[in-house]
Amino acid sequence: MPACALAAPSEEDLFFRSAAEVSEGELRFLARLPDKPVHHHRNRVTIRDESLETGWVTLEQCHEHLDPMPGVQIVYAPGRTRDLRILSHSGIGRAWVEADSVQMEGIGPGASICIRAETLALARSDGGYALRNGPYMRKFLDGYYPMRVTMTVVMETPGLRFSAIEPAAQPGFRPWQRDNEAGYEAAFEGMLHTVIRFERTKSE
Repeated sequence: MPACALAAPSEEDLFFRSAAEVSEGELRFLARLPDKPVHHHRNRVTIRDESLETGWVTLEQCHEHLDPMPGVQIVYAPGRTRDLRILSHSGIGRAWVEADSVQMEGIGPGASICIRAETLALARSDGGYALRNGPYMRKFLDGYYPMRVTMTVVMETPGLRFSAIEPAAQPGFRPWQRDNEAGYEAAFEGMLHTVIRFERTKSE
């Protein structure tokens, strides 16, 4: 479910970080985020019976602690997103859906927005299924800044179980699994791509 957010660092960020310290896109996981809140990209994906045949899953996504700026957009891959709509927003002057994107104007401190869509993100892979996500990024001009991504996948279909998550667990990237849910917590700079793999149970 490709999605990215453009976010402006504060003047304080720019003052304390020289150009050489700003990531140019290479992924770097962070064992610890900055003390003040950073852009939090929260996702909940639901896989249903029909998803196994069509590849379409339901995405509920919230962006929290958006950076204050005049305008920003969240862009989704053309042809792989449908029924895109805004559920709620706070601290934003105006927000609307335009083609495969969500456009926003007048973003204030601590602003947030929640979105719902159907995304073509599940595919057959190695005898099972793979849910590919990303790239996630917090970008301003040519630099990438710290952000946090939370992913929860709910399997509302019998006969499917979690298999693995890529990349591997490490400081700044914590996969988890329980019952019919799986996901991860990530803190990083740069561009993050992830793959969550599932397999059929033996009864299927």
